Amino acid sequence: MKQHRVTTDFSTGQAQIFKNPFLERLTKTNPASNIVIYGITILLLGYLAIGVIGLSVISFITLFCIGFVSWTLAEYLLHRYLFHWYNDWKWTKRFHFIMHGSHHEYPKDKERLLMPPVPGLILASLLFCIFYVLFWVFGVSKYTFGYFPGFFLGYLMYSFVHRAIHVKRPPKRFKYLWLHHNLHHYQYPDKAYGVSNTFWDKVFGTMPPKPRRKDA
Repeated sequence: MKQHRVTTDFSTGQAQIFKNPFLERLTKTNPASNIVIYGITILLLGYLAIGVIGLSVISFITLFCIGFVSWTLAEYLLHRYLFHWYNDWKWTKRFHFIMHGSHHEYPKDKERLLMPPVPGLILASLLFCIFYVLFWVFGVSKYTFGYFPGFFLGYLMYSFVHRAIHVKRPPKRFKYLWLHHNLHHYQYPDKAYGVSNTFWDKVFGTMPPKPRRKDA
């Protein structure tokens, strides 16, 4: 499997993903739009879970927490095996560029550091259906309505951590996350797939080498 080239500068430009202006606009977003649209979606799912489906509050909270934590594994697996996958076929290169390659080429493009609402809700609907089928197989399809809001919030929190890493100075306590992700971008594109945490990189052996300390 080929890896995309390592970004060698801190470009502040923007990629052109689509020639059509309408489609191009759909690839961009801002924090306020994501908070409002995704936040309302999560609240609606919570209402459906308790008010319509009939999950108890305790069941909802339990499933919500499991979904929230399980996002961290999904974050790692999606980044490693989907966003960094392509081969010599033209369509896979195009898919890679749309989903992730453009971000590596323009890591400081503020309008594309978050998933835009339209493609984001389409992907979320697809994932919801997948989880619904999985829970249905075990006869507990209604649990999807408790699990998925937590999973979705996990994604939302991750996305804002990712954005902060690219546009904000690192707070002292979380400086290691800034370093971890920047090593992925600028030195080791085949390592450091975790963004909001480093746990799964440690589990799966994809931690980047520790920076060498200069002799005093």
